[in-house]
Amino acid sequence: MSAPSTSRLSARDLTLAYEDRTVVEGLDLEVPDGRVTVVVGPNACGKSTLLRALGRLLTPRRGAVLLDGAALARVPGRQIARTIGVLPQSPTPPDGITVADLVARGRQPHQKWWQQWSEADERAVTEALERTGTADLADRPVDELSGGQRQRAWIAMALAQDTDLLLLDEPTTYLDIAHQVEVLDLVRRLNHERGRTVVAVLHDLNQAARYADHLVAMQAGRIVAQGPPNEVVTADLVQDVFGLSCVVVPDPVTGGPLVVPAHAWQPASPREEQAR
Repeated sequence: MSAPSTSRLSARDLTLAYEDRTVVEGLDLEVPDGRVTVVVGPNACGKSTLLRALGRLLTPRRGAVLLDGAALARVPGRQIARTIGVLPQSPTPPDGITVADLVARGRQPHQKWWQQWSEADERAVTEALERTGTADLADRPVDELSGGQRQRAWIAMALAQDTDLLLLDEPTTYLDIAHQVEVLDLVRRLNHERGRTVVAVLHDLNQAARYADHLVAMQAGRIVAQGPPNEVVTADLVQDVFGLSCVVVPDPVTGGPLVVPAHAWQPASPREEQAR
C-alpha cells in the first residue's frame, strides 16, 4: 500500500508514454498546496507530458496521479473539472465561437441541469474577462484574434472555471514581454489572494525563478532537482540540465536567482582578424 499523500495533487511512480516511446519514468511528485509550482527543463524532457497527466489528459502507463488521496483515474470527471482547471498547449476553439462564449464554457462544471446559468456564473465570467484584459474582445470570434489575444482568452476561460488547482502549460506562449509579466503577475495574485494552487510549465528559467514558490527541474523524463528557486537554480544545475554555461546573480528586483549566460558572441577585433 502506498503512503498517504501529503498534498491534494501528487504523482506516485508515474510512467508516461506515447505508444512505444516512454517520456516520463518512475516519477514521484508532491504539489505543494496553496503555492505556485513551476516545472522547467529542456525541450522534450517531459514537462508538458507530466502536466497532461496531472490534469487527466493522459493515462499513465504505470503508477498514478492522486487527487485528495484517490487515483485520478477513479475520480468522476465532473468532480475533477470542479477541482482542476487545465490550460493545455495550443488549444483549438470551436469554429466561430466568441471570446465571451469561450470563457463561459469554463462554467459548465458548476452548472446544474435545472439551472444552466446563474449570477455566480455571470460574475465569474465578467471577472475573468476583466482580469485578463479581454473584456473589450468579448464579442470577437476567437479565431480572428492575434496569438496573444487568443492566449489571454483561453486563460480567462481557465480562470472562469474557478478551481482550487490550476494547471498551465506554457501560459505565456505568443505573448509579448509586457503581457507575459501581466499573466504571471495575475497567477501570483490568484495564488496570494485566493489560495489557488498553481502548476505551470515555463520555458523562461528567469521567469520561473521569479514567480515560483516551488521549482521543479526535469531532464530526460525525471526530476533532477526541486525546491525553492534559490536552492534549485545554480550554475551547475543550469549547465547540467540545459547545457548552458552561466553566472547566477541576485535579481536586482526580487533578490532571487537570475541566470546570465557566461558567453556572448562578439565580432573579432581588427587585431584578432589580422592574426588569423
